[in-house]
Parts: sequence; structure tokens; C-alpha cells
Amino acid sequence: MKRIVSLVATAAVAASALFAVVAYGGSSTATATTVKVTAKDTLRFVLSRKSAPHGKVIFKVTNKGRIKHDFKIAGKKTKLLKHNQTVSLTVTLKKGKYKYVCTVPGHAAAGMKGTFRAT
Repeated sequence: MKRIVSLVATAAVAASALFAVVAYGGSSTATATTVKVTAKDTLRFVLSRKSAPHGKVIFKVTNKGRIKHDFKIAGKKTKLLKHNQTVSLTVTLKKGKYKYVCTVPGHAAAGMKGTFRAT
């Protein structure tokens, strides 16, 4: 009898743990939004979109220029990118506006900057 009670208790614990994992896994369906960013030697960025839902945003930055550029937003920055280099920068944004810039001296002042909105 003790063995049957023990097996039933073990099965109950296993079933509740499985239910908890399935319930938790099902609730985390949030996905990241990808924004393509192109850096150009005309000292500007071209973004595939100017806003995204708040949460995880992946900025896929490609330097199409011949001179080095980087991309900074929400306190995170890419490395300096050479011609045709691409890097991904993942940030988690709350609702609001976020300034982005190229931090190479003189580039932001010449226009390599903008505002991105998380909705």
C-alpha cells in the first residue's frame, strides 16, 4: 500500500511540474523585432522602420560606406564597422523615444543620428 501511495504522489508531482513547464513556456511567446540599419558615407543611417513594439529589438547594422561607422542606441553600441561588415545589436526598449547616433567624431554633428520610437 505504501508503494502505491508513493507512486501516486510521485506521479502527481511529475504531472504538476510538467503542467508548470508547459504553462510557463506557453506564456513566453514574446518575440524580438528586427530593424535593419544601413550606415552610409553620406553620413546618415537608413532604418527599415522608425518604430517597433516595446521589448526586445535587434538592430542589424550594415556599413555600406567606405569609412568606418558604428551605431549607438539605448546605452549600447556596436563595434566600428568596416565596409560591408554587419553586426547585430540587441536591446530591450521600454515605451518611448530613443536617440541613435554614430559615435565617430563629427559624424552625428553632420547628420548621422535620429530618433527611434518603441510603442
